[in-house]
Amino acid sequence: MSERFINPAISAVPPSAIRKFFDTASTMKDAISLGVGEPDFVTPFPMRNAAIDSLLDGETQYTTNYGIMPLREEISRYLKERFHVGYNPHSEVLVTVGASEAIDIALRAILSPGDEVLIPEPCYISYQACTRFAGGVPVQVHTMAKDAFELDAKDLESCITPHSKVILLSYPSNPTGAVLPREKLEAVARVAMKHDLFVICDEIYSELTYDGFSQVSMASLPGMWERTMTISGFSKAFAMTGFRLGYLCAPKAFTSAAAKIHQYTIMCASRQSQVAAWYALKRGRETGYEDIARMRESYNQRRRLMLKAFRDMGLECFEPKGAFYMFPSISKTGLSSDTFCDRLLQEKAVVCVPGSAFGDSGKGHIRCCYATGTDRLREAFERIAAFLVTI
Repeated sequence: MSERFINPAISAVPPSAIRKFFDTASTMKDAISLGVGEPDFVTPFPMRNAAIDSLLDGETQYTTNYGIMPLREEISRYLKERFHVGYNPHSEVLVTVGASEAIDIALRAILSPGDEVLIPEPCYISYQACTRFAGGVPVQVHTMAKDAFELDAKDLESCITPHSKVILLSYPSNPTGAVLPREKLEAVARVAMKHDLFVICDEIYSELTYDGFSQVSMASLPGMWERTMTISGFSKAFAMTGFRLGYLCAPKAFTSAAAKIHQYTIMCASRQSQVAAWYALKRGRETGYEDIARMRESYNQRRRLMLKAFRDMGLECFEPKGAFYMFPSISKTGLSSDTFCDRLLQEKAVVCVPGSAFGDSGKGHIRCCYATGTDRLREAFERIAAFLVTI
């Protein structure tokens, strides 16, 4: 009987594979999780203290729908200084409950039923689901390990139809850790302009790049500011996952449309989270973003450690240049990525996420997050190596 009352579009979307493995591991003693993409750093004390002070000062009221002005001004300044993109804090910056809400309302604000969204994959698991929730049609654009999972503009263009409306781009990438060099980003921009497509860019990992690479913001390229929505937040580079604070920036018409959904469904993000985020940006600007630099260097050391470990195990793995994920191939084992992860969890109590959770292009791979302590990583590698011997 209940099936008659459930929206078929919701029923058709499977539960998150990441949460499935995380929930199972939470019931197991001494499980090591390389599954959930969450920094193991605690939010720096000055940001926590700013939120506490706000609470003690009695700042417990709603904020404006767009967010407190000091935060919007800092976001605008930060994007201009760090990524060379300018937004008016009064009308082109919308504070959201994490980058996740920003992605959801961006798609709902832009898509009409049947509109197609071109999504390079492997991709973050929410993109296809949120596209369907918004009435759109996700279109997979495959990328491959032999190309470092970089999106090729010709492959993108081959997927365009009369129904194509949006390119949903995310570099550095979750789950692969891939980045997109400027020349390839420019090629994608030319495709967007040629076919009159809008671009939604999830740039949540832009601060986490390695070996001297810097990810260029799509909106900074000539001719792209007008047709790009920039999404980011504070969870990853600022280690503020529990604060659930993100933002969406775009020309006024687009932020206004997204703000309508936000104001009717959310109203505003937590005031204390906004204060903490404001202080994070202010402190970062004053200290040269030393907290980010410290975390980035720690991730970089773990990245090198994990890459060597997988290659020593005989698993093929391209070298990621961003985020804090690795995407080794397990195809030589003869197991599917789902079976591999199921057995690894049950037999060795190590959580990895099957690559198939991120689209067809992820089959034969597993996603491993190195945002955890070095000792735990080493133990996880020993367990994975022992598991490989049993296959």
